[in-house]
Amino acid sequence: MATVGRGPGVATATGGGARPGARGAMAGVVLCEPGRLYNALQQHRRLPRLAEPNYLSLLDARTQREYNESHIITARKIEQSPTGKYLVPDSEELACVRYCVVYDCETSSLDLSDDEEEEKEKGSNGSSETENTDSSSLCSQNAKEGTAVRHARSLQHFTRHPVLVLRGGYKRFSACYHFLRTQKILWMPQELDNFQLYPVEILPAKLYMGNFKQACDQQIQKDLKIKAQVNISEQPAALFAEEGKYLHVSVPDSLEANLFSSFPTICHFIDAQLDLGAVLVFSSLGISRSSTVTMAYLMHSHQFSLKKAWDHVLKCKENMRPHRGFVKQLSDWEARIYGTTITDISEPNY
Repeated sequence: MATVGRGPGVATATGGGARPGARGAMAGVVLCEPGRLYNALQQHRRLPRLAEPNYLSLLDARTQREYNESHIITARKIEQSPTGKYLVPDSEELACVRYCVVYDCETSSLDLSDDEEEEKEKGSNGSSETENTDSSSLCSQNAKEGTAVRHARSLQHFTRHPVLVLRGGYKRFSACYHFLRTQKILWMPQELDNFQLYPVEILPAKLYMGNFKQACDQQIQKDLKIKAQVNISEQPAALFAEEGKYLHVSVPDSLEANLFSSFPTICHFIDAQLDLGAVLVFSSLGISRSSTVTMAYLMHSHQFSLKKAWDHVLKCKENMRPHRGFVKQLSDWEARIYGTTITDISEPNY
């Protein structure tokens, strides 16, 4: 079984017969959009969060052959015992993990009737002859739609947070983020400490938010199909020299800095460029200035209140944090757009 910086330990679960977690209640199962998993893989504090043992348990419910051919980076393979029982990560590990994500080939719904589930259980315990018959297809017999859901229902007995089932499975995720596919199985702690992080995705395949280093990485621009950049740091970047594709607003990250006066220019530039391709908004660390501008854009062009924009960007990037001066400017921007202040920006919420 693949390992992400630690030994995988296993426990046996059989769906409804699994013992309940410490709280005596199931955490539940919910669908996870590909962009949510993508962003979860890009989070960092001092180091990439993937290096934290209790951050992400990413589980591949497809066949061994499909897993070996390629899988999502850092994913581990779920295996079944000879009796058909599921082998899942250690229950103590699952009880502590922040995100538990399960994917198969292309599940797109949590709907699975009792009859369908029974038939699929029979299929998963069928002869190897059936599996060999379908070996040339994209998804083999025991990796059809619904496999991830059945695994997730077993895992929910052990987790504190809802188990996430990746919508569209590996097929959709790998189509959106081909650069996060791999055949690598074993990840050492030092590799995760130096994991290559990408800008977070604010609007699917359209708007990204990152730092200066990411903005200067040519491979990242190619992988994300970035066609224009908005630089909110004091240092100029040279990758996008083409006229009309690069906007530089040189602003220090200080309480006295004025971004408000540049909000209209930035928002109109992003709107114009999104018609042509993806846009990357970045600042030195990708935490304060870039998140301020990104929220200003969402308020201007997507009719978000400041609270809704804040919650959305925070969900995409957990450590985003505009300083108080920029928060006040965002509040003023909200009042200009809507004619009144909607969001209470008093501390400690903002």
